[in-house]
Amino acid sequence: MNVVSRRLRTLLPPIVFGVLFLSAWEGFVVWRDVKPFVLVKPSQVWSAGLDNLQRIWDAMQVSGGNALIGLIVGTALGCLVALLASGVRWIGELVNPIAIAVNAIPIVVLIALFTRLYEADSETPRRIMATLAAFFVVFVNVSRGLRQSSPTQLELMRSFAATSRQQFVKVRLPNAMSFLFTGIRVAAPLTVITAVVAEYFGGNRNGLGASISGFLSISKKDVGLAYVAGASVLGLLFFGFAAVLEYVAVPWQRTRDVR
Repeated sequence: MNVVSRRLRTLLPPIVFGVLFLSAWEGFVVWRDVKPFVLVKPSQVWSAGLDNLQRIWDAMQVSGGNALIGLIVGTALGCLVALLASGVRWIGELVNPIAIAVNAIPIVVLIALFTRLYEADSETPRRIMATLAAFFVVFVNVSRGLRQSSPTQLELMRSFAATSRQQFVKVRLPNAMSFLFTGIRVAAPLTVITAVVAEYFGGNRNGLGASISGFLSISKKDVGLAYVAGASVLGLLFFGFAAVLEYVAVPWQRTRDVR
Protein backbone atom coordinates (compact mmCIF):
# COMPACT_ATOMS: atom_id res chain seq x y z
CA MET A 1 0.00 0.00 0.00
CA ASN A 2 2.89 2.34 0.77
CA VAL A 3 4.33 1.73 -2.70
CA VAL A 4 0.96 2.50 -4.35
CA SER A 5 0.49 5.70 -2.36
CA ARG A 6 4.05 6.74 -3.15
CA ARG A 7 3.42 6.21 -6.88
CA LEU A 8 0.19 8.22 -6.67
CA ARG A 9 1.96 11.08 -4.92
CA THR A 10 4.53 11.05 -7.71
CA LEU A 11 2.08 10.90 -10.62
CA LEU A 12 -0.75 13.08 -9.32
CA PRO A 13 0.98 16.51 -9.25
CA PRO A 14 2.11 16.49 -12.93
CA ILE A 15 -1.31 15.22 -14.05
CA VAL A 16 -3.11 17.95 -12.10
CA PHE A 17 -0.68 20.57 -13.40
CA GLY A 18 -1.20 19.39 -16.99
CA VAL A 19 -5.00 19.56 -16.70
CA LEU A 20 -4.84 23.03 -15.12
CA PHE A 21 -2.38 24.25 -17.75
CA LEU A 22 -4.48 23.05 -20.69
CA SER A 23 -7.65 24.45 -19.11
CA ALA A 24 -6.00 27.82 -18.58
CA TRP A 25 -4.71 27.76 -22.18
CA GLU A 26 -8.18 27.00 -23.53
CA GLY A 27 -9.78 29.65 -21.34
CA PHE A 28 -7.25 32.32 -22.26
CA VAL A 29 -7.76 31.81 -26.01
CA VAL A 30 -11.55 32.00 -25.62
CA TRP A 31 -11.44 34.96 -23.20
CA ARG A 32 -9.07 37.07 -25.30
CA ASP A 33 -10.52 35.85 -28.62
CA VAL A 34 -7.03 35.00 -29.88
CA LYS A 35 -6.95 34.39 -33.61
CA PRO A 36 -6.03 30.89 -34.81
CA PHE A 37 -2.99 32.14 -36.73
CA VAL A 38 -1.58 33.42 -33.43
CA LEU A 39 -2.54 30.67 -30.99
CA VAL A 40 -4.95 27.75 -31.25
CA LYS A 41 -6.96 26.09 -28.51
CA PRO A 42 -5.98 22.67 -27.14
CA SER A 43 -9.36 21.38 -28.29
CA GLN A 44 -8.44 22.35 -31.86
CA VAL A 45 -5.12 20.57 -31.53
CA TRP A 46 -6.97 17.49 -30.30
CA SER A 47 -9.34 17.59 -33.27
CA ALA A 48 -6.46 18.05 -35.71
CA GLY A 49 -4.66 15.13 -34.09
CA LEU A 50 -7.67 12.85 -34.54
CA ASP A 51 -8.07 13.95 -38.17
CA ASN A 52 -4.37 13.26 -38.90
CA LEU A 53 -3.88 10.31 -36.56
CA GLN A 54 -2.58 7.90 -39.22
CA ARG A 55 -0.13 10.46 -40.65
CA ILE A 56 1.13 11.30 -37.18
CA TRP A 57 1.57 7.60 -36.42
CA ASP A 58 3.52 7.09 -39.64
CA ALA A 59 5.78 10.04 -38.79
CA MET A 60 6.26 8.69 -35.26
CA GLN A 61 7.43 5.38 -36.72
CA VAL A 62 10.04 7.14 -38.87
CA SER A 63 11.39 9.38 -36.09
CA GLY A 64 11.07 6.62 -33.50
CA GLY A 65 12.93 4.16 -35.71
CA ASN A 66 15.84 6.58 -36.13
CA ALA A 67 15.87 7.31 -32.39
CA LEU A 68 15.75 3.60 -31.50
CA ILE A 69 18.65 2.75 -33.80
CA GLY A 70 20.64 5.64 -32.36
CA LEU A 71 19.81 4.57 -28.80
CA ILE A 72 20.88 0.95 -29.36
CA VAL A 73 24.08 1.76 -31.25
CA GLY A 74 24.99 4.67 -28.97
CA THR A 75 24.45 2.55 -25.85
CA ALA A 76 26.58 -0.29 -27.20
CA LEU A 77 29.39 2.05 -28.23
CA GLY A 78 29.18 3.98 -24.96
CA CYS A 79 29.50 0.80 -22.91
CA LEU A 80 32.35 -0.55 -25.02
CA VAL A 81 34.38 2.67 -24.94
CA ALA A 82 33.75 3.13 -21.20
CA LEU A 83 35.02 -0.40 -20.52
CA LEU A 84 38.13 0.22 -22.65
CA ALA A 85 38.75 3.59 -21.02
CA SER A 86 38.42 2.05 -17.57
CA GLY A 87 40.80 -0.80 -18.37
CA VAL A 88 43.42 1.11 -20.38
CA ARG A 89 44.43 4.46 -18.97
CA TRP A 90 45.70 6.05 -22.19
CA ILE A 91 42.43 5.24 -23.96
CA GLY A 92 40.53 7.07 -21.23
CA GLU A 93 42.82 10.08 -21.49
CA LEU A 94 42.28 10.12 -25.26
CA VAL A 95 38.54 9.48 -25.41
CA ASN A 96 37.33 11.75 -22.58
CA PRO A 97 38.30 15.11 -24.15
CA ILE A 98 37.17 13.97 -27.61
CA ALA A 99 33.75 12.93 -26.28
CA ILE A 100 33.35 16.23 -24.44
CA ALA A 101 34.39 18.21 -27.51
CA VAL A 102 31.97 16.38 -29.81
CA ASN A 103 29.12 16.79 -27.32
CA ALA A 104 29.82 20.54 -27.14
CA ILE A 105 29.37 21.01 -30.91
CA PRO A 106 25.83 22.32 -31.68
CA ILE A 107 23.50 19.83 -33.34
CA VAL A 108 22.89 22.32 -36.17
CA VAL A 109 26.53 22.15 -37.23
CA LEU A 110 26.80 18.37 -37.14
CA ILE A 111 23.52 17.58 -38.86
CA ALA A 112 24.29 20.11 -41.62
CA LEU A 113 27.62 18.36 -42.17
CA PHE A 114 26.20 14.82 -42.13
CA THR A 115 23.29 15.75 -44.40
CA ARG A 116 25.73 16.80 -47.11
CA LEU A 117 27.78 13.63 -46.74
CA TYR A 118 24.86 11.34 -47.61
CA GLU A 119 22.05 11.21 -50.16
CA ALA A 120 19.13 13.61 -49.78
CA ASP A 121 16.72 10.78 -48.92
CA SER A 122 19.05 8.99 -46.47
CA GLU A 123 18.08 8.54 -42.81
CA THR A 124 21.72 7.93 -41.85
CA PRO A 125 22.53 11.51 -40.72
CA ARG A 126 19.66 11.50 -38.24
CA ARG A 127 20.67 8.11 -36.91
CA ILE A 128 24.25 9.28 -36.48
CA MET A 129 23.06 12.29 -34.48
CA ALA A 130 20.87 10.11 -32.26
CA THR A 131 23.80 7.74 -31.78
CA LEU A 132 26.09 10.57 -30.69
CA ALA A 133 23.48 11.85 -28.25
CA ALA A 134 23.08 8.42 -26.62
CA PHE A 135 26.79 7.63 -26.72
CA PHE A 136 27.91 10.57 -24.63
CA VAL A 137 25.30 10.08 -21.89
CA VAL A 138 25.90 6.32 -21.61
CA PHE A 139 29.68 6.70 -21.79
CA VAL A 140 29.77 9.25 -18.96
CA ASN A 141 27.42 7.23 -16.72
CA VAL A 142 29.10 3.86 -17.24
CA SER A 143 32.56 5.41 -16.74
CA ARG A 144 31.40 6.94 -13.47
CA GLY A 145 29.87 3.65 -12.34
CA LEU A 146 33.09 1.76 -13.04
CA ARG A 147 35.12 4.32 -11.07
CA GLN A 148 32.80 4.74 -8.08
CA SER A 149 32.96 1.21 -6.74
CA SER A 150 32.79 0.77 -2.98
CA PRO A 151 36.32 0.81 -1.46
CA THR A 152 35.12 -1.55 1.26
CA GLN A 153 33.96 -4.12 -1.27
CA LEU A 154 37.20 -3.85 -3.23
CA GLU A 155 39.26 -4.23 -0.07
CA LEU A 156 37.22 -7.29 0.89
CA MET A 157 37.87 -8.82 -2.54
CA ARG A 158 41.59 -8.17 -2.18
CA SER A 159 41.57 -9.82 1.25
CA PHE A 160 40.22 -12.93 -0.48
CA ALA A 161 43.11 -12.72 -2.98
CA ALA A 162 40.71 -11.92 -5.83
CA THR A 163 42.28 -11.12 -9.16
CA SER A 164 41.68 -7.86 -11.02
CA ARG A 165 39.30 -9.68 -13.34
CA GLN A 166 37.32 -11.10 -10.43
CA GLN A 167 37.13 -7.67 -8.79
CA PHE A 168 35.84 -6.23 -12.06
CA VAL A 169 33.19 -8.93 -12.57
CA LYS A 170 32.02 -9.12 -8.94
CA VAL A 171 32.22 -5.47 -7.87
CA ARG A 172 32.84 -2.90 -10.60
CA LEU A 173 30.51 -4.30 -13.25
CA PRO A 174 27.45 -4.77 -10.96
CA ASN A 175 28.00 -1.27 -9.58
CA ALA A 176 28.10 0.14 -13.11
CA MET A 177 24.83 -1.56 -14.09
CA SER A 178 22.66 0.92 -12.20
CA PHE A 179 24.62 3.79 -13.78
CA LEU A 180 24.16 2.20 -17.21
CA PHE A 181 20.37 2.03 -16.96
CA THR A 182 20.21 5.52 -15.50
CA GLY A 183 22.13 6.66 -18.57
CA ILE A 184 19.72 4.77 -20.86
CA ARG A 185 16.77 6.41 -19.09
CA VAL A 186 18.28 9.83 -19.76
CA ALA A 187 19.41 9.00 -23.30
CA ALA A 188 16.09 7.49 -24.46
CA PRO A 189 14.04 10.72 -24.69
CA LEU A 190 17.18 12.62 -25.70
CA THR A 191 17.56 10.48 -28.82
CA VAL A 192 13.93 11.26 -29.72
CA ILE A 193 14.56 14.99 -29.35
CA THR A 194 17.74 14.73 -31.42
CA ALA A 195 16.08 12.68 -34.17
CA VAL A 196 13.16 15.12 -34.40
CA VAL A 197 15.32 18.25 -34.38
CA ALA A 198 17.66 16.74 -36.99
CA GLU A 199 14.74 16.54 -39.41
CA TYR A 200 14.56 20.33 -39.53
CA PHE A 201 17.75 20.52 -41.58
CA GLY A 202 17.03 18.57 -44.75
CA GLY A 203 16.47 15.00 -45.83
CA ASN A 204 13.19 13.17 -46.15
CA ARG A 205 10.03 15.04 -45.13
CA ASN A 206 8.43 11.97 -43.57
CA GLY A 207 9.24 12.43 -39.88
CA LEU A 208 7.82 14.42 -37.00
CA GLY A 209 10.32 17.26 -37.16
CA ALA A 210 9.83 17.91 -40.87
CA SER A 211 6.03 17.81 -40.45
CA ILE A 212 6.13 20.20 -37.50
CA SER A 213 8.21 22.79 -39.35
CA GLY A 214 6.18 22.31 -42.53
CA PHE A 215 2.74 22.84 -40.98
CA LEU A 216 3.83 25.68 -38.71
CA SER A 217 5.42 27.49 -41.67
CA ILE A 218 2.07 27.52 -43.52
CA SER A 219 0.18 28.68 -40.40
CA LYS A 220 -1.55 25.35 -39.74
CA LYS A 221 -0.73 25.62 -36.09
CA ASP A 222 -3.33 23.11 -34.93
CA VAL A 223 -1.86 20.36 -37.14
CA GLY A 224 1.71 21.38 -36.31
CA LEU A 225 1.01 21.24 -32.57
CA ALA A 226 -0.69 17.86 -33.05
CA TYR A 227 2.62 16.59 -34.45
CA VAL A 228 4.39 18.20 -31.47
CA ALA A 229 2.06 16.21 -29.21
CA GLY A 230 3.00 13.09 -31.18
CA ALA A 231 6.68 13.83 -30.54
CA SER A 232 5.93 14.25 -26.82
CA VAL A 233 4.11 10.92 -26.71
CA LEU A 234 7.03 9.26 -28.50
CA GLY A 235 9.49 10.67 -25.97
CA LEU A 236 7.31 9.45 -23.10
CA LEU A 237 7.13 5.98 -24.64
CA PHE A 238 10.92 5.83 -24.92
CA PHE A 239 11.31 7.03 -21.33
CA GLY A 240 8.73 4.52 -20.10
CA PHE A 241 10.44 1.68 -21.94
CA ALA A 242 13.81 2.66 -20.42
CA ALA A 243 12.27 2.89 -16.93
CA VAL A 244 10.68 -0.57 -17.25
CA LEU A 245 13.96 -1.97 -18.56
CA GLU A 246 15.80 -0.53 -15.56
CA TYR A 247 13.15 -1.91 -13.19
CA VAL A 248 13.51 -5.42 -14.60
CA ALA A 249 17.27 -5.52 -15.19
CA VAL A 250 18.49 -3.91 -11.95
CA PRO A 251 16.42 -5.45 -9.12
CA TRP A 252 18.84 -4.31 -6.40
CA GLN A 253 18.28 -0.70 -7.47
CA ARG A 254 14.52 -1.30 -7.19
CA THR A 255 14.93 -2.57 -3.63
CA ARG A 256 17.09 0.43 -2.75
CA ASP A 257 14.44 2.84 -4.10
CA VAL A 258 11.68 1.16 -2.09
CA ARG A 259 13.69 1.58 1.09
